[in-house]
Amino acid sequence: MTSMRHLHLDPLKRQPLLKDQTTPNEEDTTKLPVKKVHTDPQGSNNNEDASVYFIGTATTIIEWQGLRILTDPNFLHAGDHVHLGPGVTAQRKTNPAVDLHELPAIDCILLSHYHEDHFDQLVEKSLSRTFNIITTPHAKECLSGETKGDPFQSVHDLGFFESMILHIDRKDPSHAGGYGKVPVIKVTGMPGKHVPPGPLAMVNDLIKAVPPTNGWLIELGYSFTAPTGGDSGSIDTGYRIYISGDTLFVDELKEIPKRLKNEKIDLMLVHLGGTTIPSPSIPLLMVTMDAEQGLKLMQLMNPDVTIPIHYDDYNVFLSPLSDFKKKVDEEGWNKRVVYLDRGEQYEFKVPGN
Repeated sequence: MTSMRHLHLDPLKRQPLLKDQTTPNEEDTTKLPVKKVHTDPQGSNNNEDASVYFIGTATTIIEWQGLRILTDPNFLHAGDHVHLGPGVTAQRKTNPAVDLHELPAIDCILLSHYHEDHFDQLVEKSLSRTFNIITTPHAKECLSGETKGDPFQSVHDLGFFESMILHIDRKDPSHAGGYGKVPVIKVTGMPGKHVPPGPLAMVNDLIKAVPPTNGWLIELGYSFTAPTGGDSGSIDTGYRIYISGDTLFVDELKEIPKRLKNEKIDLMLVHLGGTTIPSPSIPLLMVTMDAEQGLKLMQLMNPDVTIPIHYDDYNVFLSPLSDFKKKVDEEGWNKRVVYLDRGEQYEFKVPGN
């Protein structure tokens, strides 16, 4: 059994995200260009203290307690191309809500897999090599392996159901040397399959054209400091975010609610689009969920709120967002879905403080 790993992040002493940046600090005042704010469709008490900002494709910023997590960074523009496998390219159809160099200070990156539409070449060339990245074992090898010419030095890999605690190390005088609650974020790798089971998966295992992928469970909550200092090991989870990653609806996903033991998922970010290889005109292989599979995942996970992402940014998507909306409406789930356009933000409350 893998022991719990820990990563300490201080929003007041951040590492620079980009190679050409100076170290961000508490004076960073960069604001995201928020076009519209959404809240819980079931109603709001106007006490939201956390948010998800949608940049485009699978790129979001999750923010709570001053900590910002950037997911699957892709900042290419309309007309740019990415390489997705032998002989397979995709063209971006949209622009991101904000450019890479315009981001506010970020604390870590959560990378579901090593694919250019989730970690593009611009990002790879521009990022500071000491910046913290949490990702799959395969992506860690690609980013920091011995064959890498300019390796990343702070890559943390999580397999399925392996976890890491992100400690938010603000210098809070009320907790210094005493007993109390301190905010933490627990990140756990979740199962995902980018290639359907069967002969094609066996072939992919040999040629490694499509990389392995993770989903994620992000638990926002509080840890209890012991009277003598240190962490008591107990975490009070206030809010759970499940990110599907680039997966199909496969049997392995059914293990997730079993592991949660009826603990609810508050928010689900679902990767849709029905990505097809080599293209929608020649749909030989589907590698992400389409509308029907996305609805099945909602029914399996039963989240309070679902936000679809990764659905129209590249020309390899076969299943448009309108298909998902139709399925959701037909099955009566429409009151539990929030649709974000690029540049829009969903705000929510994390109980427990």
